[in-house]
Amino acid sequence: MLLLAVVAGMALSVQAAVNASLSSSLGVLKTAFLTFALGSLCTGLLIVFFQAPHAQTLLDVPKWQLMGAFLGVPYILIMAYSVKKIGAAVATVAVIFGQLSMSLLIDHFAWLGNAGVAFSSTRFLAMLCLLIALYCIYQSQWHSDQHN
Repeated sequence: MLLLAVVAGMALSVQAAVNASLSSSLGVLKTAFLTFALGSLCTGLLIVFFQAPHAQTLLDVPKWQLMGAFLGVPYILIMAYSVKKIGAAVATVAVIFGQLSMSLLIDHFAWLGNAGVAFSSTRFLAMLCLLIALYCIYQSQWHSDQHN
């Protein structure tokens, strides 16, 4: 599963770079629309051909669980815009830092129906290392831009 998560992260970085390029031609909103429209079509086909039936429908689940569908919209919009401005590496590491920060809170407080995992010094160290990585990547890019 860890390897699959790494592959998913790689796919998100490629998606961010492609969407940034596409948004230069079509605009950020049309790019986001295209991403979700084609993604919906592909997912719909996967559901029709591969998804086993479930006892509950979208109308039966707690409504707060549907917010995940809306949280993808700001991500796509922000990445399509920001990658053009700050580059794929800085934008991606910034996103991962935001994900890690929120994930640590979700784990620690057992929010959103997840099992609790206590905040620890090693988790803090991981967050600090990622923050340092973000700073280093941003600084190296800034220095590179100054010399060009």
